[in-house]
Order: sequence, then C-alpha cells, then structure tokens
Amino acid sequence: MLAQQVVNGLLLGSVYALVAVAFTFAIGILNFLNFSIPGIFMFAGMLSWAMLRADFSLPIVVLAALASGAVLSWVVERVTWRPVGKSNHYVPLVGSMAFLILIENLVLVAWGSDQQRLTLPFADASLRVGGLVIGIPQVVGMIAAIAAVAGLALVLKRTRIGRGLRTIAEDTGTARLLGVPVQRFVPVVFCTGGVFTAMAGVLFALNYQQASPFMGEEIALKGISAMVIGGMGNIWGAILGGLIIGVVETASISWFGARAVDVAVYGLLLAILFVRPSGLLGGGAARDRA
Repeated sequence: MLAQQVVNGLLLGSVYALVAVAFTFAIGILNFLNFSIPGIFMFAGMLSWAMLRADFSLPIVVLAALASGAVLSWVVERVTWRPVGKSNHYVPLVGSMAFLILIENLVLVAWGSDQQRLTLPFADASLRVGGLVIGIPQVVGMIAAIAAVAGLALVLKRTRIGRGLRTIAEDTGTARLLGVPVQRFVPVVFCTGGVFTAMAGVLFALNYQQASPFMGEEIALKGISAMVIGGMGNIWGAILGGLIIGVVETASISWFGARAVDVAVYGLLLAILFVRPSGLLGGGAARDRA
C-alpha cells in the first residue's frame, strides 16, 4: 500500500516539478517571479482538451500545446518585461499577474467554466510490477519530465546559449560588458519556461483526463512550494521538491483524507524552511545548479 502511494506520488510530483522548474528558471536567471505560469499551464491543458475533442492526433496536440506555451511566454516577455525591465522590479511582476487574469478570462469566454473530461484510448493502460499498478501514461510523463530537465541542464552547461544565460544570471551588467546580447537571451528564458509549463499542463490533462479554466491556480502554489523546498534557483532541487510534494499529497489523502492535503504539504514546507531555509539542495542561481 505504501509503495503504491509512493509511486502515485512520484507520478503526480513530476507535474509539480515541471512547473517548479519553470519558476526556478526565471528566478535563477532573471530574479523574476513569473505569475503568468499558472495561466500558461491551464491554457495548454484546455487546448489539449479542445484539440482532442476536434479529433486532432495526439502528437499534433502535444506539439501545439508546447508551441502555445512558448508563444504566450514570448508575448509576456514583450509586453511586461521588455518595456519596463529597467523599472522597479514589481512592475513586470504585476504585468505577468495581469496576463494570468487575462488568459483565464479569455478561456472562460471561449470554452466556459465547466471542468472538461478528456477521453483517451490508452488512458487505462497500466503495468503490474509485483503488487504495484503503474499507469503507462503517467510513467511516460515522468520520464519525459526528467529527460526535459536533464536536457536543459546539459544545454546550460555545455552550449554557448547556456554560457550566456549563466553569465546573465551572475550579473547582467557584467554580461553586457562581455558582449552578451542580454535582450536576445531574455526571450529564451521566458520561452523555455513556457515550454516546461505547457508540458506540465499537457501531462496533467492527459494523465488525469481532466482540464478546467481554474486548474493552474493550485498547481502554481504547489510548484512554488516545490521550488522553495528544493532550493531557490536550483533546477534539480525543483525536481526533488516536486516529487516530494507529490508523495506527501498522495500519502496524506490515503491516510487522513483530502482535507488534510494542504495541511501536510504546507506544513512540510514550513518545517523544511525552519530547518534549512535555503532548501534541501541549497539555493543559488540556475547557473550553479544545472
């Protein structure tokens, strides 16, 4: 029973981890908390539902959802960060929050407020390992999440783009003196975070066969909590934090009921901050933790 709860928690935690990575990437490099992330997560999930209902093939649905995350994030960067990036730090933050509200209301107008159900032919496919039942879609999602983060870490460490991003994270002024085109790299940060967020939205919608205009709100809180638990600015810490929250959530539902979920998750967050304020793997910019 406990092993099954751990497995289910890890599968759910991979969704939280992707959202946490999106938050971490923006904070670690730009020191910016992007509040549009929950809206992008929700839009990707709702778009997946709408396209599947219109009989698009699954690969096209996934690619379209990922592309929507990149495009929406690019728009957020153009409208909120670029024009006011040199102003007080709270100005683009409030702008990204406005985008969250805008995206939610556009989806409400387009598709209504009801929770929608996705029907997939392979949704019930599962593997049995001993006494464990593991859903194949969830396993694929978890592998995709870890592979995506590993790929991001490799890009940051081994490529020219990664070196540029690490330099910006170290000091933006120094990066400009070294000839790093900061204004070209900032959209990369936003779009990368958007793709990770959209991937989380797609995986959530496909794995749990549901989507709604309000699905991003609670996921965002869990994603931020995962980022803090793992360590602010630490990419692998975000993954660890997401997986831990997923396990704690499923275990608390099984042992104490659904009402105890928030008590368990946020109680754990406060306990970890009390014992280790920098997070389990330590804080720091994404450049140091990739």
